[in-house]
Amino acid sequence: MHSRTIAVSSIMAAFLILAIVHPALAHFGAVIPSDDIVTQDDDKTLNVQVKFIHPMEGQYMEMVKPKQFGVQHNGKKTNLLDTLAPAKGKSPDQDQSFTFWTTDYQIRRPGDYTFYVEPAPYWEPAEDLFIVHYTKVCVNAFGMEEGWDQHVGLEMEVIPFTRPYGLWTGNLFTGQVLLKGKPVPFAEVEIEYLNETPGNINIVLPPADPYVTQVVKADVNGVFSYAMPKAGWWGFSALNEADWTLTHDGQEKGVEIGAVYWVWTRDMK
Repeated sequence: MHSRTIAVSSIMAAFLILAIVHPALAHFGAVIPSDDIVTQDDDKTLNVQVKFIHPMEGQYMEMVKPKQFGVQHNGKKTNLLDTLAPAKGKSPDQDQSFTFWTTDYQIRRPGDYTFYVEPAPYWEPAEDLFIVHYTKVCVNAFGMEEGWDQHVGLEMEVIPFTRPYGLWTGNLFTGQVLLKGKPVPFAEVEIEYLNETPGNINIVLPPADPYVTQVVKADVNGVFSYAMPKAGWWGFSALNEADWTLTHDGQEKGVEIGAVYWVWTRDMK
């Protein structure tokens, strides 16, 4: 009996070591447009990709068609769900491809366009729960800077306090975390860099695990800030536990809901 106890303890210790050496990767919903600012001289057709990924690792997860996908412009929402088409993607270290979603959207009028998605719940067996990340990104068109700070009305969302486009590397991005329209005091916000470039050049190699996911805490009003140190796409993800559950294999399971916001930064030249 004593030897069995020692064996079980050894196994548990091994699992703890593995958990320390290989921490759980952060999940991020992503809505990534082909441009963050559309001018009169630009292509007026945006390509928008909707993904579920580990951004810094560049790893994809399988994503079924979202529950809702749309764009808000001048206070009006347009349903774009039926325009989504499936596509395949993977990181260099993944053996198989995973489904993400893509669409083309024609910009016709000036103003801010906030693209948003509510994904279908994703079952994560490693955490024994479902994941739903409400995700947004804003694209400005033709110089009219109106609408970027408007609420979309998602169950959980980040409201930008910093204009979310025209950002230089090193700028401070500030936002507020809302749950059912109310601030989330002391929300923990995870931040990751989208570590993808054509041909996988200029890829960031984190020297240790804490560099993969940056973490900041919001204040009592749910307001947080972070300065982006590199040009590219940055995702901000605030997580919470839903007050509702979903069924998996006949059992009620918890749901992790997240508010995710993406911004693009450029180097000053």
